[in-house]
Amino acid sequence: MIRDGKASDSSRSIPPARHWLILTMLILAVGGLLWRVGDLQLRHKEFLQTEGQSRYLRVVKSPAHRGMILDRNGEPLAVSTPVESVWINPRLLAKSLIRNHGVDDSVSEVNVELTPKWKAFSKLFGWDEVDLKRIIVKYPNKQFLYVKRHVGPDIAARVRGLDLEGVYLEREYRRYYPIGEVAAHVVGFTNVDDQGQEGIELLFDEWLRGIDGKKRVVQDRLGRFVENVESIRPPRRGRDLSLTIDQRIQYLAYRALLAGVQRHSAHSGSVVVLDAKSGEILAIVNQPSYNPNNWSDRVSNRFRNRAVTDLFEPGSTVKPFTVAAALMTGQFRTDTLLDTSPGLLKVGRHVIRDIHNYGLIDVATVIKKSSNVGASKLALSTPREAMWELFYRVGFGEITESGFPGEVPGLLPHFSEWSEVHQATLSFGYGLSVTPLQLAKAYTVVASGGMLRTISIVQSDQELPRIKKIFPTEIALQIRQMLESVTDSDGTGQKARISGYRVAGKTGTVRKSVVGGYSHDRYVATFAGFAPVSAPRLVIVVTVDEPNKGEYYGGQVAAPIFSEIMSGSLRLLGIPPDENSVRARRIVLAGNRIVFGGNSLPPETFPPSTVPKPESATLQ
Repeated sequence: MIRDGKASDSSRSIPPARHWLILTMLILAVGGLLWRVGDLQLRHKEFLQTEGQSRYLRVVKSPAHRGMILDRNGEPLAVSTPVESVWINPRLLAKSLIRNHGVDDSVSEVNVELTPKWKAFSKLFGWDEVDLKRIIVKYPNKQFLYVKRHVGPDIAARVRGLDLEGVYLEREYRRYYPIGEVAAHVVGFTNVDDQGQEGIELLFDEWLRGIDGKKRVVQDRLGRFVENVESIRPPRRGRDLSLTIDQRIQYLAYRALLAGVQRHSAHSGSVVVLDAKSGEILAIVNQPSYNPNNWSDRVSNRFRNRAVTDLFEPGSTVKPFTVAAALMTGQFRTDTLLDTSPGLLKVGRHVIRDIHNYGLIDVATVIKKSSNVGASKLALSTPREAMWELFYRVGFGEITESGFPGEVPGLLPHFSEWSEVHQATLSFGYGLSVTPLQLAKAYTVVASGGMLRTISIVQSDQELPRIKKIFPTEIALQIRQMLESVTDSDGTGQKARISGYRVAGKTGTVRKSVVGGYSHDRYVATFAGFAPVSAPRLVIVVTVDEPNKGEYYGGQVAAPIFSEIMSGSLRLLGIPPDENSVRARRIVLAGNRIVFGGNSLPPETFPPSTVPKPESATLQ
């Protein structure tokens, strides 16, 4: 009832039953909430804390620093530098960019609006609108996707400055090689995940690789790190590795080989430099090479270390070992005469030829003039087993144990498989295959007085190199003198000479094996030698495959490269010259007198072991 425009008090009152009903419901609701709160606190506390922490606490990886690779002087050949990688959360990206969420298989139906920041981000990595749509459609629920690994500091700074939702930076390490392609075939390289793929990086990957750490961090709702909570396990840095390589000599060898290969338009080339006293590898270079710092330059056909993986027939560079095997039988001396007339030798149906008719020559001249006929006659007078055993003991037909990935053992047929012509051709380097490193190892035997040392690439203070006696010191000294005569003005290796130093070595020029026989226009030019002769310190082998411009002989192509590398290396190592105007380059044994620097001196001037016996033997 309404009086004077106002409702009566009775019309506004709440019935008692309804009042108690509402009050009861409120009490029950509050009680239920209190009970639930108590239940969660008492019964589900640990579960809820774990779930809550999982929303903002994360255990993330702390990348470990890979160990350095150093040369023998402590100079870096491979180092790891901190870099950052850009990654995105496609799910957050979709929420941030897509206004119409009706995403289906049709990219064109995704409505993406790029803000100025996103346009700047896309420009950094060459993206456009279609690229973003493709990511959203392909990975709608994915929470991690790399945009680019190992970006430069400037790119990382620009990404950080954009402060985009769903875009993050991750700290990683990238491998850097200070001398690039100069040591590429020795050091090798790692992949984007810092795992060794070639060379020393692959061989010692476990040693160099560190152990990643773990840490607990706080992240915000966008996945950004807010705070480091604790370190669960600190990262353990990889161990450093010191090689026997001398970076200076490595560079000298690389520069000389590159120039030589380019000068003769050759297909490829290799150089090996060994320490004659320790068997340590001071340098290994190959052409063509590659720059391990440049991903686009990593072409697979340039990866292989030709000095340990590529085989070739060594040609005349094995003649010193043929002569050594003959001398060890006791049938020959350095002055034993061999009749090489008329410049050819018929063995079965085959004919072995010399470039010239050298006539009656002694054993020493077989090396100096590189007579195939003379070497064949020596070989055919040497028991097959004795010749094979010497070749095998100097390292032909087995790997050098250097440890390089992909190293091959070469080919040395067993003496039971030799025919007469096979034995003859083996004497001047056909019918067996070696690597440049194997050939260099063999020459250390002559340089070190008949001793064979273990070849090594890693420095070690604990393990001494294993040494084997291959042939008598006296024979090694005789072979050394013969090889020194090769670099005389009338020898085949005169271009290997070095001013101030006595040099010994042997040239080799072989036709390449092709289907049906040997090529008439494809050669491998080789020079193997050591210096200084008075106290050999370095052994160097140079091979140039298929020189196509100018000369193709080992003495014309490989010997000058050898000379340049040896000359610079001896001076870098501070090895004093062993030749001057007073002292002759070598001692020439001639009958029962000795020619010393052009002057004839009586035999009693020198130790008895260097004086030849007066009688001579002639092998027809």
